[in-house]
Amino acid sequence: MVLMVLRKAGTAAAAAGVVAFGFIGLVTMGTYAASGTPQQAANRSALSPGTVPAAYQDPIQKWGALCAEISPPMLAAQLYQESGFDPRARSGVGAQGMAQFMPGTWSEYATDGSGDGRADVWDPLDAIASAATYDCAIAKRVAKVPGDPQANLLAAYNAGEGAVEKYNGVPPYRETQGYVRNIQAMARSFTAPASPTAPLEVSPQSSAAIYFAQTKLGTPYLWGGEGLPSQSGRFDCSGLTQAAFASVGITLPRVANDQWYAGPHPSRDQLRPGDLVFWATDLSDPRSIHHVGIYVGGGYMINAPHTGAVIRYDKIDTREYIGATRVTSDGAQALPTRNNDGAVNAPSRPGGTEPTAPAGNQGGTQGLPQGGAPGSAPATPARSAVAAPPAPAGPAPAGAGR
Repeated sequence: MVLMVLRKAGTAAAAAGVVAFGFIGLVTMGTYAASGTPQQAANRSALSPGTVPAAYQDPIQKWGALCAEISPPMLAAQLYQESGFDPRARSGVGAQGMAQFMPGTWSEYATDGSGDGRADVWDPLDAIASAATYDCAIAKRVAKVPGDPQANLLAAYNAGEGAVEKYNGVPPYRETQGYVRNIQAMARSFTAPASPTAPLEVSPQSSAAIYFAQTKLGTPYLWGGEGLPSQSGRFDCSGLTQAAFASVGITLPRVANDQWYAGPHPSRDQLRPGDLVFWATDLSDPRSIHHVGIYVGGGYMINAPHTGAVIRYDKIDTREYIGATRVTSDGAQALPTRNNDGAVNAPSRPGGTEPTAPAGNQGGTQGLPQGGAPGSAPATPARSAVAAPPAPAGPAPAGAGR
């Protein structure tokens, strides 16, 4: 079946051979045999190269070490969840800047990270420094609460310090528990491996995701295509990868530069079939990612390349290759969502109000909106007016997906 699909791809014989070898080897093993143990927790780790815009790499690394309860990857995960690293982010409830501070909270925790003598909520370096300062202040106030100090900090950030103290740890609010889980899961995507050869856990779902994509070989590309009947089953690049992982029960976000954060980042030498592979116009800024495919082995991927082409196999070693992501269920679940206009639905607001608690529960005062009673589905998040990551100057590159 695999060889028959490969013949239909119309790929050169040599290319088909290496791809067939990569995928047949995968199928022969059944689900993947793990190449190592799961990546360690992100606490105290360095940032993985290429996961934050280069201009913010050193500041996040510096301020992420401000106190023991935070880490550079955790701080990066918060900032991405809040604004997608957009320093111009502005929400309908009044939150401002990359870290989405409410004005009252900003006035108390504003920190001059740029060294220009003033703290400006719209200055990304000041926002990074202030977010870390605020995190560490919360951590200090809940330091006597038992349990994981970082989880308690994140819970207090979301639900209020009073709720964390009342429940001696993360409170039983679905939203708050999800926020803690998601930030810590996303932090793993921002975490550099302990060494360039450190093993990464492999995914048992990836073989089926590849199989789904193989069944679409030869399908014409459609900008914005998600494979819907109204679109004659056609896809763009990120629509194909989203549908492939949806077929194995993993929900990826719609755009390629959000899919980049759906798990840890293997090096070129660590690539395994099923990893997502990405291209960007600026290799120092992941916000410029414009294309994604599914790695199948032997230096090849399946992808929906561009208008006028069909879903096919292509080599991955080209000039704009920025790296790869090994999709995990937790990593995909942790990602923020976007509105149709590209705005991020931020999960929290420093200085907002705490999630709604049951009668008699008096939470803290530094929590954030979008709450619900414990065990209930959270209310719809307040929408952050964050623009989608800016497109590179000039015409969109061929194969640029939504």
